[in-house]
Amino acid sequence: MGANPDTLAASSVYGRNLGHKFGAEDAPFILTRSLKSTDIAITELYVDRPLGRLCDPIPRVDAYMICLMLRDLPNNLYWEDGRQVSANSLKAGQITLHDLKREPLAVMDKPIHSLLFYLPCAALGALADEVNVPRISELRYEPGEGIFDKTVEHIGLTLLPALQTPECTNRLFTDHLTLALAAHTAQSYGGMQAVSRPLKGGLAPWQEKRSKEMISGDLTGATPLREIAAACGLSVSHFSRAFRRSTGLAPHTWLLEARVEAAKAMMRRRDAALPTIARACGFADQSHLCRVFTRRVGSSPGVWRKVVLG
Repeated sequence: MGANPDTLAASSVYGRNLGHKFGAEDAPFILTRSLKSTDIAITELYVDRPLGRLCDPIPRVDAYMICLMLRDLPNNLYWEDGRQVSANSLKAGQITLHDLKREPLAVMDKPIHSLLFYLPCAALGALADEVNVPRISELRYEPGEGIFDKTVEHIGLTLLPALQTPECTNRLFTDHLTLALAAHTAQSYGGMQAVSRPLKGGLAPWQEKRSKEMISGDLTGATPLREIAAACGLSVSHFSRAFRRSTGLAPHTWLLEARVEAAKAMMRRRDAALPTIARACGFADQSHLCRVFTRRVGSSPGVWRKVVLG
């Protein structure tokens, strides 16, 4: 049996396959599937040796690409459907939107550093279904025009360290941010209605207990948000709102608290070394433990341990 054509096309719109089309030697990426198993991906694109020509075509798929500029890009020659449609200078912090069904292309004659968000229309449809609002038909944008969007910029800059040090990133964190990106894009550029009725309550006691057990049962954060939501009988977006209402924290933030509490419990034993504690509590290494612990507790693990043990 041959490979699914849709799967092959999707694999070319993020990561190294996408980076090569623009002349990047490598292109770190994050892939999430929080909305009914649809791929949402973020790719870091860094090109210091431009191709000096149009980039290679991206497959025509039913999806959008959002480009967040991380450095200025003067006189960007932009093409859609085989013709040049704009020549705009873009500033760091601006975004551009691209319909991948229109085969967007750019002349790669200058160094570039950007984040590329791959957002399938299926994910936007799944999001609308989850919050029970009408689906949107398309996103509104001017081809090649830069837009200052602080929400997308904030999400992108928050994810940037995760692209550079993926071993320090938990799945709940990336799922949460890509869900926020999809919701913001659908509302700001597609006119998707906001949820009309605020959520009256949080999780039922059994749902809160079950979700906390699932999160704390895998401190690495590898459990997808959609699995936890499904175990509670809720959609991802409904679960995320209800969990925050019940606990005061987003799921990925609650995970960090659980990691710190687990580390505290282990540090009360004098024979437990910090590198061992870090690995057991879902941190990448001792330095990762120290950074998170100090930020959340106000003192380093070593100082805290001395105070507690005397």
